Amino acid sequence: MRNHHMLRQRTSRLGGIAAIAGITLLVSACATGQATPAGTAAAPDTAATTSADEHGRIAVSYAGGISVLDGKTLDVVQKFDSEEFTRLNAAGDGRHVFVTTKAGFQLLDTVEPKLTDLVVDATAAGHVVRHAGNTVLFDDGTGTTTILKTDDLAGIDGALPEAETYTAESAHHGVSIVLEDGKLLTTVGDKTSRNGAVALEAHDGHWDKVAESKECPGIHGEGTAAGEAVIFGCEDGALLFHHGKFEKFTAPDTYGRMGNAFVSETSPIVVGDYKNDPDAEGYLLNSVALIDTEKHTYNVVKLPESVQYTFRDIARGPGDLAYILSTDGSIHVLDPATGKIVNEFPVIKAWEGPAEWQDAHPAITVNGDTAYVTEPAANTVHSVDLTSGKITASAELDVVPNEIAVTLGAH
Repeated sequence: MRNHHMLRQRTSRLGGIAAIAGITLLVSACATGQATPAGTAAAPDTAATTSADEHGRIAVSYAGGISVLDGKTLDVVQKFDSEEFTRLNAAGDGRHVFVTTKAGFQLLDTVEPKLTDLVVDATAAGHVVRHAGNTVLFDDGTGTTTILKTDDLAGIDGALPEAETYTAESAHHGVSIVLEDGKLLTTVGDKTSRNGAVALEAHDGHWDKVAESKECPGIHGEGTAAGEAVIFGCEDGALLFHHGKFEKFTAPDTYGRMGNAFVSETSPIVVGDYKNDPDAEGYLLNSVALIDTEKHTYNVVKLPESVQYTFRDIARGPGDLAYILSTDGSIHVLDPATGKIVNEFPVIKAWEGPAEWQDAHPAITVNGDTAYVTEPAANTVHSVDLTSGKITASAELDVVPNEIAVTLGAH
């Protein structure tokens, strides 16, 4: 059934939030934490607010809260009380961030700034995908996809805009994307397993299936390369949707899991994280999958021993290159066309992989030519010019930074 509805406004209760012990999390590198929203803050910094459109804003989560930073100086503009663990996803409108909480997807305005009382209800808020003028939310607890027009988010005034929804046959840890032609791509699975994806078209108020693949065990993550080639990760390779049909890429290892796709919409090559040992302890990886969606090739490249990373440590940037924040403290620049490391930028001190995926550990996100890097061991956030490797700003916080999202640069 194809549904349109107005999203409800939820008022958050303010007050002290005790540390939440034993948070139940979905077993995945992109699962969401469980908690309830709250927000308090001092008066906004007027000068910093004025510069928001020019330099953008950065949202950084920490245990029990979220800080909004100026995109140029990295000064803290505002702080908000939140939950023990939250995830941050840019809404794509250059202004807002969706904060995943126990109540659902709560909207953070980084320009005003304000942790609003606007929440897209979800029992287990999961992936947020920005593409083709849509911001698409997936509720793992119900299998519901919520589709919002990104431009409508930018112009909200006290209420969330009308949304369109689709609910999967079974709830699962999934992801959805809406293409330029209106097709909805969404994963298929249940609470115990996931095995593929479907493409749906809207007809007469219903979503009709036009393509399907059941060849992607453990399907996870999504990325869109040049020409609107959409890639999903599988436990034995990857699944491509392009020109109206699915195509399976098989990994060279029996177990070859790709969980996250790092893409540029101007490059046909997808960079995927890659794990070939299901029993390996920890979250550090030392190889990447390179998928050429034009040549229909899938290759795994083992990185130098010194280059180890987690799902938070790869981003695409200038020149359609991949920028890998390694445990040696450097950003290693990978050319996806050759699989070679072509440069290295020392940024932070060496670090060790996390004991649990949600533990604070270094992360990288990119806006234009600038990378923003967290250094939890030093309570610091850095900005790096990726064209030169120069650190352009550093700011020490009074909290341990965990997740990071940048709001400038709408998709």
